[in-house]
Amino acid sequence: MKRTWKCLGNATIQMAMDTIIKIDPATGMVMNLTDLKEYMEEAIMKPLDHKNLDLDVPYFADVVSTTENVAVYIWESLQKLLPTGVLYKVKVYETDNNIVVYKGE
Repeated sequence: MKRTWKCLGNATIQMAMDTIIKIDPATGMVMNLTDLKEYMEEAIMKPLDHKNLDLDVPYFADVVSTTENVAVYIWESLQKLLPTGVLYKVKVYETDNNIVVYKGE
């Protein structure tokens, strides 16, 4: 998923991201994909897509809008919506060579 955000002195950056969800061994599925899409829309797209992170997202009023902190924000936002223990990691690709992986640690 590639999205555009503005941050760090109003510079426009594009970031792609992956969220890695654990497979439930009982069902063989992660979860209903319609539900997952709604969770991602609510946790990621509505608050971040085409926004100036520093001005439009309250979380970044007191947090520097680095790629690392964007990954933390996405993790924390998804954790609030997903069933406990489902989210494994969040990867944010700022460039092909600059990738942040966050596992909630």
